[in-house]
Amino acid sequence: METIEKLRNTHNLTAQEYKSLLINENSDFLAVLNAQARDMTVSIFGKDVFIRGLIEVSNFCKNNCLYCGIRAANKEIERYRLSKSEILDCCRHGYELGFRTFVLQGGEDPVLTDDLMDDIISTIRSEFPDCAITLSLGERSAASYKRFKASGANRYLLRHETFNQEHYSKLHPAGMSRDKRLECLAGLKDAGYQTGTGIMVGSPYQTIDNIVEDLLYIQELKPEMIGIGPFIHHNGTPFANMPDGSLELTLRLISIFRLMSPAALIPATTALATLSPDGRTRGILAGANVVMPNLTPASRRGDYSLYEGKASTGAESAEGLAELKKELNAIGYDVIVHRGDYDKNYDRKCIM
Repeated sequence: METIEKLRNTHNLTAQEYKSLLINENSDFLAVLNAQARDMTVSIFGKDVFIRGLIEVSNFCKNNCLYCGIRAANKEIERYRLSKSEILDCCRHGYELGFRTFVLQGGEDPVLTDDLMDDIISTIRSEFPDCAITLSLGERSAASYKRFKASGANRYLLRHETFNQEHYSKLHPAGMSRDKRLECLAGLKDAGYQTGTGIMVGSPYQTIDNIVEDLLYIQELKPEMIGIGPFIHHNGTPFANMPDGSLELTLRLISIFRLMSPAALIPATTALATLSPDGRTRGILAGANVVMPNLTPASRRGDYSLYEGKASTGAESAEGLAELKKELNAIGYDVIVHRGDYDKNYDRKCIM
């Protein structure tokens, strides 16, 4: 219990201390860890959960990451790319529903050039000046990141997936490098984004020591957003027969990250809800404070298939916002429609 208290008070631990948090299976210990993280979240944000409208702009990707269902080598999925007008329609629909953050996510699609994205971002910024724009478009040049920031983007999500170089090479094809990924994250910080990173929990070949390295990296990086979710296999990948990641370990890590980074924006991801019907609410109770309902046109949601069985209907969809509110109200939490920016001063009233 002393290690939990130390993390809560100092937000820093050693490698061995982090490892002790990861391997302790005592149920009382886990209950205290979750409760401390939940208490930390409530002390800063109250029982407010921020919503982000997810728009999956393209499932084309030039890469062949071994775990990803939209990898270039997967010929079994139907590819699509939303037009500028379709993306704007998604934003308009989301705005009417109360969303004040739009997350543009896609594979590393060569057609999504800097010029095209600049045009889309600046148009969204012009039409929705009170909204935040989050991008999750993979590795780009430092110049691209700065250009998109100047066009009106506020946040960028780029999970590093694993800090360990050997482990990284087991998840990605030749030509992709951990160092490049870390360089991109540094570039995002330098460009002034609210920057998000994170890992897949239980990814193939991952060890506890790998996760400890991830914790130390994120502790040093101090990202404004931390996105983690369990690995879930996809049948169109080389990892089709690999076991899925652990919901319990993911929840434990959400609590650890909350105590490490009290003001961070931490989503209860769709992958949690895919593994378990109560995965999202358990994520909130473990310290998460963001959910991301899907604004992608319903006809395309099934094609953005990162992993098997990805949830995209009901409370996972923008149309299911009432259902989501009811689900969160049942555990004493409220959906908040403002953009919910990161505030380093822990000021939960900050609405930029």
